[in-house]
Parts: sequence; C-alpha cells; structure tokens
Amino acid sequence: MIERRKTKKIYVGDVPIGGNSPITIQSMTNTDTKDIDSTVLQIKKLEDAGCDIIRMAVNDFEDALALKEIKKSIKIPIISDIQFDYKLAIKAAENQSDAIRLNPGNIGDSWKIKEVTNACKFYGIPIRVGVNSGSIKKEFLHKFNGVNALSICLSAMEEIELLEKNNFYDIAVSLKASNVNLTIESYRKFADMSNYPLHLGVTEAGTPKNGIIKSSIGIGTLLSEGIGDTIRVSLTADPVEEVKTGKDILKALDLKEDGVDLISCPTCARTKLDLISIVNAAENRLYSMNKNLKVAIMGCPVNGPGEAKEADIGIAGGNGEGIIFRKGEIIKKVPEENLLEELLSEIEKLG
Repeated sequence: MIERRKTKKIYVGDVPIGGNSPITIQSMTNTDTKDIDSTVLQIKKLEDAGCDIIRMAVNDFEDALALKEIKKSIKIPIISDIQFDYKLAIKAAENQSDAIRLNPGNIGDSWKIKEVTNACKFYGIPIRVGVNSGSIKKEFLHKFNGVNALSICLSAMEEIELLEKNNFYDIAVSLKASNVNLTIESYRKFADMSNYPLHLGVTEAGTPKNGIIKSSIGIGTLLSEGIGDTIRVSLTADPVEEVKTGKDILKALDLKEDGVDLISCPTCARTKLDLISIVNAAENRLYSMNKNLKVAIMGCPVNGPGEAKEADIGIAGGNGEGIIFRKGEIIKKVPEENLLEELLSEIEKLG
C-alpha cells in the first residue's frame, strides 16, 4: 500500500484534489473552445473514457463566454487555461469555469493579480500554478545555473507567493519538464518545500509510443513514492488515449480500482494458440467493462493457472483447446475457438 503525501485539499467543481482524495485524471481538449458542439462532443468521449477534469484553452472572450454553454452539456468540471491576459481569467471565472490555470507572474502588474484572485475568491474557484522547464525567469536561470530542479521549484514558489500576498491559498501546482529525470527531481524537491496539492505530468512527452513510456516512468515513479494528487498524460494523440493511459498507470499501482485489470503472459515455445490475437481482442472487449476484476490470459495450460492464481478468472490454452480457471482452480475445458466468448460469459456471471 502506497502512503500518500499529506497535502492541502482543494475542489475543482465537486471533484476534490489533495488530502485523502482519490487521484484524479485530467486531459485537455484540442478543439476550438468557442466551437461549442465540437468541444462538448470531445468532452463526452473523454468522460466515457474516465476523465475526471477537463482543461481547455481560453484564448479570447468568445472562448470564455462559451464555457457557460459547454457546462450545460457535460458532467466533469472545467479548468480554463489562461496565457498572459488577466481579463480572460476573470471572464472565465464569471462564466462558470471551475478553476483557472495560469502563472501569476505572466499577467503583469500586482493589481492585475489582485483582480484575478478577487474574482476566484468571489466564485470560489482554485488556481493551478503551472511552471515548466521552459518558463523559468532569466534571473533564476543565471542565479541557479540554468534549468534544474531548484530553479523550477523556486520559480513555482515565487508564483505562489504572488497569490499568497493577496491572501489566496486555494492553489494546486505543476512543475513539468520534458526530461523525465528532471520532472521527478523537481516534484520531489517541491514536495519537501510545500504541502500544496500537485498536478503531475511530463510535458511534451511526444507520440503515444514515447509519451506513454516517459509518462509511465515519470508519473509512476512519483506516485509510487506517494507524491501527486492529480495527473495528466500528455500525448501527441487523441486526448482519449491520455485518459486511458492515466487509468492504466493508476491501476498498475493499485491506486484505482476501476475496470478490468488484464494480465497475460509473453509468448514462448510452449504457447500453442494464437495468444496475441486473443489478448488484443479481449483487451478491446474488456476495457469498458465496469467490473473490478483481474483477468488472466495465459498461453500454457500447464503453468497458466498456477502463475496467475491471483487472478479472479482466466484462461490458458494449447493444442486446440483451453481451460477456464477461477482463482487458480480449473472450472471447465473449452475448444480454442470458443475460449474468449466462454471467458466473457463467465465474467458476466461474476459480481
């Protein structure tokens, strides 16, 4: 059991972040926010995939005004991503955004920061301070020898202080880098400096192949150490893939019991059935199944049930037929061509 770091609890809409709350999964729309129909359609797909919170870019007043209409058709809370313009942050708050993501230092004079914090206080919404390796102040780069965990963390602390000077403490923080080791080191260091809840991610992680590897190592390492309260996997792909990967990371660490956990063995010379095809078909059929089960698909009937005895149910096959087992005990033999359908039928019987 992973011992979670104790952090301040905040709320994005009705979704808690930090404290003893479950770790939440976020993604970001890639539609034009003012295109309400397209944005709602994408968010609904993300909701179905298991997204808890959605972030969207607010680039102009039309985007901000669209938030109120988008909210009418979705279930999950919205974080408005603001760059530089304090008026957009205020307008987003006025139009039912559930949180604001910005760097206070990027929006100018102290009175502008005060205007934003006043609006967020009035509407009861938090601010996520987002610092990454590309947004460190030049003076910090000179003072602390370039881009490193210290310069990233101190940049974040400076941004936080700009909010705290206005008695605003409803804050979450992200400290992302595209380098996995730098990301891990930055979050570790910040976790020793502050108890604000942390949004984890490896920024600009890349294509699904590379991005999933980087994110799984970076986010997974930190979560395994109890660091992190909400996550986003950043991929150059359909945002639904970000959510699916986030769920898989949490499930791999036993931090989320949501859906089927599929385990399967690697193929070897003892494998006498088309294991790869069966596993791929099973993954597609089981992914959206709302049952908290561990399902095993094994290629060897000799070792399969023993190696996967911790699974709730599973199959193992060879030489034209296979077995279905439950908690390591064989319950029936089935022709190979019927294995998957029989497995799914048995799963349906389970609570």
